[in-house]
Amino acid sequence: MRFLLSTLLFLFIPNQALSAQPLKAVFEKESTVPLSNPHDLKLSPDGRYLMVSDVENNRIAILDPDSLAMLGHFGADHQSGTHDIDFDDQGLAYVADTHNNRVAIYRMQDKQAALIGELSESVRGPEGVLAHPNGLIYVAGAWSGNVVAYERGVKIRELGGLSSPHDLELAADGDLWLADAGNDRVLLLSPELVVKGELSSDKYAFRGVRYLDLMADGTLIAADKNTHSVKFIGADGTLRLKLGNGTPSRGKYSFTTPEGVEVRGTQVWISDSGNDRVVRYRIQ
Repeated sequence: MRFLLSTLLFLFIPNQALSAQPLKAVFEKESTVPLSNPHDLKLSPDGRYLMVSDVENNRIAILDPDSLAMLGHFGADHQSGTHDIDFDDQGLAYVADTHNNRVAIYRMQDKQAALIGELSESVRGPEGVLAHPNGLIYVAGAWSGNVVAYERGVKIRELGGLSSPHDLELAADGDLWLADAGNDRVLLLSPELVVKGELSSDKYAFRGVRYLDLMADGTLIAADKNTHSVKFIGADGTLRLKLGNGTPSRGKYSFTTPEGVEVRGTQVWISDSGNDRVVRYRIQ
């Protein structure tokens, strides 16, 4: 089912003014630490650390979010093809350990991680994970073409028929945004995994859309891998900003196959995966 985006967004941002003004991004910094094909990004719950899914180094790299210096890492001795990380309200970390066909669960103490469990039922090649405030853990299986919801480690719901689904991000009202990468679209799902709406390639020219995040005003930020761009879609459906020139390159405002996005206030971190770096912007 398709909805006009303006209608769709009223569903998940009730009583909030829509934002249609163009945005400007001011380049602040890029990392120089040894990363290899970094993917999704997540700030630790206390905001002290920027966790980077460092795919080809099979680990979570821990960066300082301000200096982008390397502070540590974990998982290199047992992860394989690490793609995503999220935290629940208890501070547990959930890592998409993609090539091991599982989500690895860690208890964190500062920068130290202790493996305490995993989720693997009905999912292959997980590339996205969301710890929802409702207590469920949602996992996108890129190789199994599905999203699975787990409660206390047991599968309770599943949505199939997807193509290489990637990131899952929380909408303001508890719904879920899903990057259905192989179908070049972003879906809006209910917590019960019912499709409520779609942002299609017809309007936004997605090609392999990967990881997502949301600004406080409801602007959706999508790393669109194969257009080598990052797209900021306002709550009224307006394309408010596009970073990247459409060709693989490297510069302050250009990328090669960008994948990961993380937002805090007006700051946005992006994984410029093909250039093995993380870049940070200030949005105005």
